[in-house]
Amino acid sequence: MSIVLFIFDHSGMVAPMEQSKVTLEKIENAPQTLRDIVQNRLREAILSGQFAPGARLVERPLCEQLGVSRTVVRETIRYLEAEGLVEIIPNRGPVVATLSWDQAKQVYDIRRQLEGAAAVACAQSHGSDFAPKLSAALAALQSKIHDTEWRDFLQATTHFYELIFAEAGHSIAWEIVQRLNGRISRLRTLTLTDRTRERSGMSHMVAIHDAILGRDPLAAQQAVEDHIADAAKVASRFLQTSDAEVDHG
Repeated sequence: MSIVLFIFDHSGMVAPMEQSKVTLEKIENAPQTLRDIVQNRLREAILSGQFAPGARLVERPLCEQLGVSRTVVRETIRYLEAEGLVEIIPNRGPVVATLSWDQAKQVYDIRRQLEGAAAVACAQSHGSDFAPKLSAALAALQSKIHDTEWRDFLQATTHFYELIFAEAGHSIAWEIVQRLNGRISRLRTLTLTDRTRERSGMSHMVAIHDAILGRDPLAAQQAVEDHIADAAKVASRFLQTSDAEVDHG
């Protein structure tokens, strides 16, 4: 069955035109847009702590530093607001969003449910070609764990989970996780470097990987819950201390 497009002739009549006669140039490796580049740089500056929570994001200095127009900066700020990294304060304008323990706890609760369900489904039904993909993603994670900048590690972590959600068929759940990505990334940068964790974050990732590829849904569920609980414990200590300082400030 052929797909038909319609065009208008000079008389205003609609004439059919088969798609097979239309030639469109294939897009190869579409480059990042200027807005994408600016979003990535400002996001990294926030995640790395160059802009502290509560810091104002003033358009003019940002435009000068990045060499872009105010329109691009405003679009970027709106995008990062949707990610939860920026908030608009009346009479102050955009500032780097603060993250309270109450908010973080909700993020961890959502992650526990969605990641746990995806890991279980993936362990139960992943295809024969999935193992090398997940193992490659884990190897990429391990190669980035000691980087001084977190960008590549955070991207590798996101890819690891994206593979699991996709193989599980949990596309709507993944959309929800993506909307929380800014807050999730902030929490990861907060907890990854802590040396008091009972287990390293990487050891948890290995456990999730092994349980899924071992087709053990119960172990996969437990590995996710252990990972989230450990990270939440560290975040709780940091954020509840910060909340207390704000309350008494």
